[in-house]
Amino acid sequence: MKKQLLASVLLLSVLSAYNQSGSGLIPVPVKYTGHKGHFKVSAGLSIIAPADGEIKKIADHLAFRIGKSSGIRPAVKTGSTTEPKSILLSVNESGNKTPGAYKLYITEEHIMLSASPGNYAGLFYGVQSLLQMMPAAIESNAANHTTQWLVPCGEIEDHPRFGWRGLMLDVSRHFFTVAEVKDYIDQMAKYKFNLLHLHLTDDQGWRIEIKSLPKLTEVGAWRVERTGTFGTMRKPQPGERATYGGFYTHEDIKELVKYAADRYINIMPEIDVPGHSLAALAAYPELSCTPGEYYVSPGDRFMVWPGGGQHFYGLLDNTICPANEKAYEFLDKVFTEVAQLFPFDYIHMGGDETARNFWEKSDAIKAMMKKEKLKNLDEVQSYFVKRMEKIINSKGKKMIGWDEILDGGLAPNAAVMSWRGMKGGIEAAKQGHEVVMSPTDFAYIDYMQGDAIIEPPVYSSLRLKKAYQFEPVPEGVNASLIKGGQANLWTEQVYNTRHLQYMTWPRAFAIAEALWSPKEKRDWNNFSARVEKHFERLDAAQVKYAPSMYDPIFEFSKNDTATIIAKMSMEIEGVSIHYSFDNSFPDQYYPKYTAPLTVPKDAAAMKVITYRDNKPIGRMIVMPVAEMRKRAGIK
Repeated sequence: MKKQLLASVLLLSVLSAYNQSGSGLIPVPVKYTGHKGHFKVSAGLSIIAPADGEIKKIADHLAFRIGKSSGIRPAVKTGSTTEPKSILLSVNESGNKTPGAYKLYITEEHIMLSASPGNYAGLFYGVQSLLQMMPAAIESNAANHTTQWLVPCGEIEDHPRFGWRGLMLDVSRHFFTVAEVKDYIDQMAKYKFNLLHLHLTDDQGWRIEIKSLPKLTEVGAWRVERTGTFGTMRKPQPGERATYGGFYTHEDIKELVKYAADRYINIMPEIDVPGHSLAALAAYPELSCTPGEYYVSPGDRFMVWPGGGQHFYGLLDNTICPANEKAYEFLDKVFTEVAQLFPFDYIHMGGDETARNFWEKSDAIKAMMKKEKLKNLDEVQSYFVKRMEKIINSKGKKMIGWDEILDGGLAPNAAVMSWRGMKGGIEAAKQGHEVVMSPTDFAYIDYMQGDAIIEPPVYSSLRLKKAYQFEPVPEGVNASLIKGGQANLWTEQVYNTRHLQYMTWPRAFAIAEALWSPKEKRDWNNFSARVEKHFERLDAAQVKYAPSMYDPIFEFSKNDTATIIAKMSMEIEGVSIHYSFDNSFPDQYYPKYTAPLTVPKDAAAMKVITYRDNKPIGRMIVMPVAEMRKRAGIK
């Protein structure tokens, strides 16, 4: 009875916090006050906006979203005062001037959304909050005439914590069409992301048309097709045709940039150099330090990572040569066209994971080091990076790169994207440089998000609860230099949009909240409850997501007799774990896990499933004893 009472109190406290959070919004707003009653979306609804073309577009967007899902077609009118059964979009001279700030006031009679003059993004974000407060059916593409279209009354005052709230999409390892990228942008916009970082070039494909260098897409955009596990696939065989790939034309890029801008999202291009350049070298092999035949990699193993913080070791030289003047002429042409296509202030030049073993043997590199008085290969890379900055700056853009650009000395005005933990970002900020945080341990959403026994295999894991602990501003750092952060989705093992969605959601919810909401609003139990409600919205939108938060966390150890001890825990509350060792499939009537288990000596596997309220909520997981022994350190 005491346990039941405790569970009831816990549930009530979570629900209370959920309601206080802003009617389930993600990211949670700065301030929310709930009132009694509801505004009913019904026939005769009007959306009123001032005579401003940009605000009219936002009003039309809201009308479209409501009409598509409810079948109720709001009329969009010009005006500045509310009417019964109306939604008013307005400009407030005394409103919060923070870019993206808005106020939302919902009564039973009308809804008022306001932002300061020119703060169009704020009105757009306010619309996203309003749509989130509507039933999950608002996300459906088909009209639902049975739903009660009610919006809870209340007040929201909101603004973003950071100006850089991004997701990175790797379109090189696997190519995604313009339509697929647009769909991703639509999903981002709902959760107030404002930056899409496109990783456009890598060893596996060059994805952007450069008209002055046509071979980049004629050759570099195509590879032989392979399906399997990245890093284990065969390299191109003699006579094999390169049939997999694609690229974005100038017109494609312009279309994507406009589409994103209409949703208050900037697109930042990345041209990853001097490493990760096999696709470019396949097109223009003369840019290498090492003469040879180059190909666009289909996912074969041509690099070795020794570990222990050492540099990559290349089995094939995939770097553009820093000692080759033709390389700088080539990159000047590339960045000239890139800068003209993307209005965003920054261009990302990569700079990560350069294999130095070929540079060590290069006579051209040795001669350059002597001429430029460079002491080591870090300074060779720094020399290259500084020349990249001059080229990018000459196009009217600022340069940003992965934290390896710190090696050998940072370029004078460069911004740093810190991915190898927070260390690089801290160092850059202490040198007075701008920083974007995207550390692997919190923000790499290509990592597995549950146990490796059930998730598609990747080399590391990042669970939702860990992602929610992301704090972009480290202690002792000038917070004004931390522009914000982003999550990165590398696509070596992401072949299609369904898996793209699965890897992004719900972990991108955690990143969205870390970058928008006040730090003091962070509350895991509250957040996880809101995530579950947003699963309903993703279901309605037919967007795939990972249910990994419903699966157990496994730990295996051994006792003095080399018997396996199995320990299980959950990320969320109110879930029971049921198990079997007899090869049958457990349900809620099977033993409930309450304490570490001693695995029977003759068992072949443990099957596990989670339940809530007598309904299965997690996936059936089969954990072989051989895998338990391996993890427990039993030979």
